[in-house]
Amino acid sequence: MISKQTIDKIFSTIRVEEIVGEYVQLKRAGSNYKGLSPFHDEKSPSFVVSPSKQIWKDFSTGKGGTAISFLMEIENFTYPEALRHAAKKYGIEIEEDQKDFSEEAKNAQSERDLLYKIHEIANDYYQNFLWEVEEGKAIGLSYFKERELRDDIIKKFQLGYSPEKKNAFTAYALEKGYSKEILEKSGLSIFPENTPAGVDRFRERVIFPIHSFSGRVLGFGARILKNNVKTAKYLNSPETEIYHKSNVLYGLNQSKQAISKKNVCLLVEGYMDVISLHMSGIENVVASSGTSLTTEQIKLIKRLTENVTILFDGDNAGIKASFRSIDMLLTEGMNIRVLLFPDGDDPDSFARKHPQEYVEKFIDNEAMDFIDFKAEILFKDIGNDPIKKAEAIRDIVKSVGFVQNALKREVYLKEVSNKFGLSEQSLFNELDVQRQVAQNQNQHIQQQKEAAAPVKMEVVPLDEGKEDPFLFEVLFMENKLVDHMLMFGDIVLKRKDDQDAEYQITVIEEILQHFDEEHYMFLVKGNEIIINQVKEGIQNDELRSGNFFVSFMDEEITSKVVDALLPLDDLENWASRNIYPPNYGDKIAEQVKGDVLLHKYRYIDYLIKQTANELDEYSNSDPVKYFELIQKITLLKQASMRLSDIIEYSPIKGIYGNRKR
Repeated sequence: MISKQTIDKIFSTIRVEEIVGEYVQLKRAGSNYKGLSPFHDEKSPSFVVSPSKQIWKDFSTGKGGTAISFLMEIENFTYPEALRHAAKKYGIEIEEDQKDFSEEAKNAQSERDLLYKIHEIANDYYQNFLWEVEEGKAIGLSYFKERELRDDIIKKFQLGYSPEKKNAFTAYALEKGYSKEILEKSGLSIFPENTPAGVDRFRERVIFPIHSFSGRVLGFGARILKNNVKTAKYLNSPETEIYHKSNVLYGLNQSKQAISKKNVCLLVEGYMDVISLHMSGIENVVASSGTSLTTEQIKLIKRLTENVTILFDGDNAGIKASFRSIDMLLTEGMNIRVLLFPDGDDPDSFARKHPQEYVEKFIDNEAMDFIDFKAEILFKDIGNDPIKKAEAIRDIVKSVGFVQNALKREVYLKEVSNKFGLSEQSLFNELDVQRQVAQNQNQHIQQQKEAAAPVKMEVVPLDEGKEDPFLFEVLFMENKLVDHMLMFGDIVLKRKDDQDAEYQITVIEEILQHFDEEHYMFLVKGNEIIINQVKEGIQNDELRSGNFFVSFMDEEITSKVVDALLPLDDLENWASRNIYPPNYGDKIAEQVKGDVLLHKYRYIDYLIKQTANELDEYSNSDPVKYFELIQKITLLKQASMRLSDIIEYSPIKGIYGNRKR
């Protein structure tokens, strides 16, 4: 296990804005950063990063936490995996706590962990074979050199070679202790019935490892070099628990920083297109790896930029089929430009023919918007046929309909109007017709699904807190007091006792004292966990407030703490409107005092209601118990009236909390 000293060093070194910034395009918003949620589709940014507090909060989903919890959420890392990834990024050496690292713990690896590990082993094996073994150098390395790749580029993309021997890697992995089952599940090896020794899936091929956003090897693409073999030119890893080709873009790990910096992503088709552009110095490029572009892949790009330039081969026969990708990009709110290379060229060959500056200028100058691109393609073969011309324009208008922003949509329709000499109104009418047709089709499909689906009887649970106003008020104030402890727990308050003698007490201690005096039973489980942890800390002479709980390995607790440390009100840029409200916590002494009184008042009202509910049970069966309950209600009402007077006439009334709902 990773030692506590190492974990502490990781948390004290890493920067949440740097780690999150690799996945989300962040923009400064006062003392914080804001961006679009990577977990939820949204048009207005509600994802907030606080460098001063070293936390993040996604207000669209309610998720929040530290840099480590972000890595766990976005990469599906385990806690140790997230720590190791962060340590590697910041050059922190991992120290293992050997006394806790039992043999059982060493062996307790999940299948997912094993899949990641076997891909690391394979990646090292293929690279080593390329550089160190004569067969690899003579065949694999020679091929890359023929493609004019430099050594640093080959190493940057971790290119490799799988040898001719049919089970070379399989035998190597089995010898290292990996099972046939995990080799088969990874797709690296195949075990036909008549071949118990197994067969390497990628034998006699050059290897292109496919990395996750964070750099882990998920799978491989492999190209055969022989021309006289009847097999696929390119072979990819099959779908596994860790590799889903629709969720991956080739080169994204190597290109993400350049994409974010340049605020535009070049989208190509093949591995070599990405690699050649990198070699020419153009690094903001990814490939869909021969698959149709997916919504998941677009969302990966959108984390970094909303601007995409698609680079097509000059003689690409599938250009018309790519119109679907344009519509998908527009649906996701992307800004699109398209570039057609001269006939006979693709991004790979063009980048190798020309210097970086020439290629960059060519892309900037020759890329066109999607309207001009579709017009150029669709009008190429229609001549003067008015019907075909109308169909082509309808196709272009259909793409405009996928633009989500109303203002952009209108600008594009004006552009179509000017380009083809048509009235804007006719284009708007055409768009409305297309939308109505699409809506009718969707309704028909939905009706068919509903007709085919079995009838289900569902019980919808009530939100008890909001159904019971007494309970809701207690819950509200309980959460408020715990928030005070998390946010301002270590602040020292000056108080006076009954003899008017001054004493000092922390926010945590004052609120704990209140809960203990009331023998309060917490209504929110997360609050109870926090209070128990705080009490344990006090016994060890440690004040545990917000920062302690931020890294607490409990999603509910972490979310609550982040809510307390990063309230929504904190995010409003009031100063830009010349409004300067008091900051939360400016008068924490009065706020705590007022909220303790208000919680006591609401809790007494809640107890009165609960006790009144018990009366019916004992009215006939137990007169003694019934009389005790009547006395209890009387005492509680007297206490409630005294507290009401204190709150009504106290100077704390206007500070924070005489909220009668």
